[in-house]
Amino acid sequence: MESQGIGFWPEKRKKLNPQKVALVDGDRRLRYGQLDSRINRLANALQSMGLRRGDRLAILATNRSEYVETIFAAAKLGLILVPLNWRLSPAELAFNLNDSGTETLLYDTAFEKTAKDLKTKSPIRHGIAIGDPPDAEAKGYDTLLKQQPDTPPVADGEVGLDTPHIIMYTAGTTGRPKGAVLSQGASFYNALNLMLDMNFTPDDCNLSVLPMFHIGGIGLFTLPILYAGGTVVIQRTFEPAETLRLLHQEGITLFFGVAAIFLFLIQHPEFSPDAFRNVRVTMSGGAPLPVSLVRQYHDAGIVLQQGFGMSEAAPSISTLSKELALEKAGSIGRPLFHVEARVVDEQMNRRPAGDVGELVIRGPNLLKAYWNRPEATNAAFDGGWFHTGDLARMDEDGDLYIVDRKKDMFISGGENVYPAEVENAIYEVAQVAENAVIGLADEKWGEVGCAVVVLKEGEEMSEAQLVDVLKTRLARYKIPKKVVFVDQLPRNAAGKVLKNILRETYG
Repeated sequence: MESQGIGFWPEKRKKLNPQKVALVDGDRRLRYGQLDSRINRLANALQSMGLRRGDRLAILATNRSEYVETIFAAAKLGLILVPLNWRLSPAELAFNLNDSGTETLLYDTAFEKTAKDLKTKSPIRHGIAIGDPPDAEAKGYDTLLKQQPDTPPVADGEVGLDTPHIIMYTAGTTGRPKGAVLSQGASFYNALNLMLDMNFTPDDCNLSVLPMFHIGGIGLFTLPILYAGGTVVIQRTFEPAETLRLLHQEGITLFFGVAAIFLFLIQHPEFSPDAFRNVRVTMSGGAPLPVSLVRQYHDAGIVLQQGFGMSEAAPSISTLSKELALEKAGSIGRPLFHVEARVVDEQMNRRPAGDVGELVIRGPNLLKAYWNRPEATNAAFDGGWFHTGDLARMDEDGDLYIVDRKKDMFISGGENVYPAEVENAIYEVAQVAENAVIGLADEKWGEVGCAVVVLKEGEEMSEAQLVDVLKTRLARYKIPKKVVFVDQLPRNAAGKVLKNILRETYG
């Protein structure tokens, strides 16, 4: 009997349509038959090295076909994958490895120096180098595969949808990073939710540009498309001109990015709506999507939809339908099929339509727990629902609107100020390319707003001019008392603005 974990997906696709192209990675095109054979060889290699069900396996690499192979090989064996953010320092990475107790590391040779450093700072005992030339002390990925049979491995113990599969470390903007433990079932239900919502088929071709060390790179829409039997085109790292080329050249039908990606694309001199001519789903998530950006894409003939998710939900929670993308721009839409969502007060009572409260969710796509953090897990699931930490409202139709992160809201003169609302107003100013609003301590008002603004190339604007424009759009207490103009905003690899850095810099 076949395992009902997600590791059998490529095996099933190999039987159904072995010649169908599964992955495109530069000049490499792997068909489902080839992909499953490589996954089996990798799984057998890992097993020969002594890895058993429940062991942790880390990977430090840019997006590439080997990353996808590793995700599925881990699933076949019941291993727990620990994706590492290559933009972090060795000390930060070592925390994740020590916290998870990971002893085996696959790494891209571009990060060989970091990998060597990690061996002295963490429990890592085995290294597998992806690429050429490998570290002399490490085993080479391709060499290992050639030494192993392509027959399906036999896992050490039962593997199914409830088996832990990924420890996805949160960004750690406050306190220590927490490892969200996602089961194989979380990825299955994420795929099922998205297929029901967007009708993925084997004819679909997805451009995977979000980094796979974030759950968005894995779940939006890499794994769901492979479940559906479609094709995933991998972009190693985001570069606007290359993204536009791949969209056009590969006949991409599905494209998910963060707001920053869509901003950089439409501002690029080579941007053309023709690049999106085959794309039937263009979706943004992971960070607030400015309404002005939705309108810019609409004016270019492209429907830019908004979705909402988080690492703890593998990651999809809700999407705004294509038909309402412009009419309800700013909404994150309705919960996906296998997700329940409520807006509640501090006592977990449901808030009436239109009132602001915390968004809580439940469903089979949620994390099992935070790794070795029972108190954090219990707090997150207080009352039987997962607390997202987002302030939201739900309209009469059931469409959700994220007002702001609970921790980002500040109180000025007794009034709640939601930075996302202020940011949207600033985005409407023609000269503005990007902005972020934070709350700063103030003796008179308790807290006041500070806007950190990036102007479009060649544009000029003073603090007074921006404030004058906002006076016609916002209540007085919402208008930032301080405006700082900068060349760029600090962002993490998922495109989220690092507001903790802004607070440290300007607070």
